[in-house]
Amino acid sequence: MNIEGLDYNTQREPLLMPEYGREIQKMVDYAVTLPDRGERLRCAETIVRMMITKVPQLRENANYEQTLWDHLYLMSHKQLDIDWPYDVSEAEKILGKPEPMAMPKKGSHVRLRHYGRLIEEMFEKLKAMPEGEERDELVRITANQMKRDLAAWGHGSMDDERVAADLARFTDGKVQLDLGTMRLDRMPAASAGDVQRRKKRK
Repeated sequence: MNIEGLDYNTQREPLLMPEYGREIQKMVDYAVTLPDRGERLRCAETIVRMMITKVPQLRENANYEQTLWDHLYLMSHKQLDIDWPYDVSEAEKILGKPEPMAMPKKGSHVRLRHYGRLIEEMFEKLKAMPEGEERDELVRITANQMKRDLAAWGHGSMDDERVAADLARFTDGKVQLDLGTMRLDRMPAASAGDVQRRKKRK
């Protein structure tokens, strides 16, 4: 339905910095058209004060004023001709996209998906570690995370015996968990909703 006189967001130019809203963008567009250089600067300073009210969390950054002026420069499509109080030559880096992450190398797939790559790395680390307090602490952390992973996946039994057996198996017998002296964290009982979701997933 198209009602005459109404202005729809879908028909407007997309906002470069949507966090500031369309009214701020209109102010910036207006500032660009002002004929007097001094007036443009005064208008820009007012806009920057308005911008910080829209995104107050920017004040938490040490260089937030630089960021505001960088944003203003970009919102003006680099057309605002003023004596900039900050160097805005690096402003466009804000819009840069990070480099895409490299795909995992061939043969680096996760063998134990319910435990994940991090736990697999812990198994390898534990195999090479000498006995002692540091190793005991890493065993405790790893075993508890294994138990949480089993609970999250609903992957068969998540009891302590299963964790101890898997830990021994995947460290080639180097780590033998003594459940008589080491008690693992208790996991909350699965709710009815959790059970339903697992059934649907299957």
